Amino acid sequence: MQKIRKGDTVVVLAGKDKGRSGEVIQVMPKDDRALVRGVNMVKRHQRQTAAQEAGIVAKEAPIHLSNLAVADPKDGKATRIGFKTLEDGTKVRVAKRSGEEING
Repeated sequence: MQKIRKGDTVVVLAGKDKGRSGEVIQVMPKDDRALVRGVNMVKRHQRQTAAQEAGIVAKEAPIHLSNLAVADPKDGKATRIGFKTLEDGTKVRVAKRSGEEING
């Protein structure tokens, strides 16, 4: 079970976007990286296709998971993640900061 998943709101801990938060678009477990909406933006040259115009396009670059922390559902600040098994046997992620369950 992964600590950071697609759809989570995360806070950037290090790098040029330190302190910013955004939603995880994609997680790449093999590379230990994730794409976060609006974070670590880079400009890339795009060749013209039938669907898209040529030009310089800004898009998200992958950021290492060690530089990300899940935002606490209670106050939106960075928190570590723990796991808890409920009475019915399901395993859920829990915010260490507030003890609140992280849905998803």
